[in-house]
Amino acid sequence: MDLGLRDKKAIITGGTKGIGRVILELLINEGCNVATCSRSIEDVNKTIDKCSTRRAEVFGDVCNVSDKEEYEGWIDAMVEKMDGVDIFIPNVSAGGGMDSEKNWWKNFETDVLGTVRGCEAVMPHMKEQGSGAITMISTTAAVETFGGPMAYNAMKASLITYAKQLSQFIGHENIRVNTVLPGPIEFPGGSWEMIKDTMPKWYDKIISDHPSGRLGTPAEVANCIVFLSSPAASWVTGSNVVVDGGFTKRVQF
Repeated sequence: MDLGLRDKKAIITGGTKGIGRVILELLINEGCNVATCSRSIEDVNKTIDKCSTRRAEVFGDVCNVSDKEEYEGWIDAMVEKMDGVDIFIPNVSAGGGMDSEKNWWKNFETDVLGTVRGCEAVMPHMKEQGSGAITMISTTAAVETFGGPMAYNAMKASLITYAKQLSQFIGHENIRVNTVLPGPIEFPGGSWEMIKDTMPKWYDKIISDHPSGRLGTPAEVANCIVFLSSPAASWVTGSNVVVDGGFTKRVQF
């Protein structure tokens, strides 16, 4: 299948590691130019050097998505460098935790405002060119009780509502908005690797509870995100796509 991504321009926050890095690599392989960010200029430069190809190019710079002015300035700079933006994937997250009130502020500023501010910054550019695709990343913990009453779960749940309402609000501008909900995904340096080392009994229980007997890989989520963000999914908007290998038990009517 031709996803129609050649010569498109994508912005993905946090594309130097984990799922974000795999999304970036998939987009590049499809001939899509990509701009990304990290708090580490070393990580950004390594990603640019390793991932840029003859077919497509990676742009990037340091950016803290919790800093409104810095974040909006970075997006405008990336749009200018690429001469437009067709795809926006807000990928940065503050992660889970329930040790104090600080988790609520971190998840709100990073997961929620990091998504909302990014959308508001890219939408004028997408409206001007008459098209665009925004793919937000939530979690299955937002739609089913999992792991405890964490800010991460609640804040990610808010993105599902925001994405649906935004899809209706800007649909007439030919801008699509969807949400992807990954289940437990394991990769080096990720949260599930840490859980495996620090909470082995719970990790083993999750494995035993999973229908496939394993956790997912970044590529299994990234493949869906890239498809939804591509012209091949031109009739998909306002959707909430669960990518969890059957881990959740809810019935999706």
